[in-house]
Amino acid sequence: MLFLVSHMMYSQVTGDKITGSWQGILDAGSVKLRLGFNISVGDDGNYQATLDSPDQGANGIPMGKITYEGDSLRIDAPMINGYYLGVVTSDSTIQGEWNQNNMSFDLNLKRHVEPFVLNRPQEPAPPFPYMEEEVEFQNEEQDFSLGGTLTLPGDEGPFPCVILVSGSGAHNRDEEIYGHKPFKVIADFLTRKGIAVLRYDDRGVGSSGGNYQGSTTLDHAGDARAAINYLKKRREIDPSKIGVIGHSEGGMIAIMLASEYPDIAFIITLAGPGVDGKTILLDQTVYIYRHSGVPEPTIEDSRTVLDKVYDIMISNESYDVWRTEVLSYTRSFYSDDKEGYSEEDIDLIEKRLMASIPEPSYNWLRYFAMFDPSDYLGTIRCPVLALNGEKDCQVLASQNIQAIREGLARSGNEAVTVRIIPDLNHLFQHCETGLPGEYTTIEETFDEDTLDLISDWIRKK
Repeated sequence: MLFLVSHMMYSQVTGDKITGSWQGILDAGSVKLRLGFNISVGDDGNYQATLDSPDQGANGIPMGKITYEGDSLRIDAPMINGYYLGVVTSDSTIQGEWNQNNMSFDLNLKRHVEPFVLNRPQEPAPPFPYMEEEVEFQNEEQDFSLGGTLTLPGDEGPFPCVILVSGSGAHNRDEEIYGHKPFKVIADFLTRKGIAVLRYDDRGVGSSGGNYQGSTTLDHAGDARAAINYLKKRREIDPSKIGVIGHSEGGMIAIMLASEYPDIAFIITLAGPGVDGKTILLDQTVYIYRHSGVPEPTIEDSRTVLDKVYDIMISNESYDVWRTEVLSYTRSFYSDDKEGYSEEDIDLIEKRLMASIPEPSYNWLRYFAMFDPSDYLGTIRCPVLALNGEKDCQVLASQNIQAIREGLARSGNEAVTVRIIPDLNHLFQHCETGLPGEYTTIEETFDEDTLDLISDWIRKK
């Protein structure tokens, strides 16, 4: 282990050598995140620190107790259930590991004078040639309010309007991810083209009430419906030209709403699923593993186990029952049926599996695994634009676009445009592999040609 290595291997560091800004890259396999610790000495003479994760849009996260003895450093992070262990190897380097949720990842740090600065050239900046209004609307069924931003091309209308619905996870109104703000970019672009846009914080985020934990896609669809109801009361908005643009899980929500409510003028799915959720989850795992260089036998074993994991999930509302059955099955699978897996290997597989499906996410993931868009697509009558990136590794383009096309055809809907856009990933960035590890390093937030396609399609409706 790292911390059993003799200190004689390193130059002994004396005095106060750890204050300042330390930065490194956490390699979690398919995702690489830049992390930075800012260490200082407080008024009480003790060390204090904050953590920056600019690729996740999180800065200044307070750290807990800091222990620095000899050349060994420990920084506790109680707010996020983690800690950092490192060995100070020189005045400018620390070798160590980040530990969180029973998993550890290499995180070597270098001293930096300046903090991380992300280059996001597409991010809109004022002054804006349109009106921007902070708004609040009510989810009447669950009795809480949601906060958002409504951008209007001018003070005279009525204007066509779109509601932006985010993908999985608790997002702010800009769908901020890895320092990118795709919904802010989309809203700015469309409003400049004469289309009003409403984007809002997900429940439990920012200025929105409610609780994200324990909620499902069905709940989130209710939030989007509340946004539609609010817009229909605005004099600046043409109630006959209100549409929904959904990204990823938001595409599911757009499909659900268009199937149920005839007052929706159109929908646009961006990397929206066309096949059932269990297939989405299995296929994205195989794709990411394969393109990350994981050996084929390991991929086959993982897919077999995950297929059973989701079947057990679909059969059990109880997280505790699911957990017990999954751990029993997983240990049996790797112990009895497979060679080459040690007890330590099996323990690690189980820890990572449990960490990837924590109890607060169980309801959402179970609903997602059971969701089948084909139950809705055949009843949609409004115009549909479905777009997927060719190198999307999370919602594979060909099979999902084909399923959307075939599903909509059953309703006789001829106002359908589907497109697979070359060289784009799940976030509609130009990319090399499409793997999530690239999301943060790509400076482009959203392909401008796709923005043109979206705005032209809406204005023709």
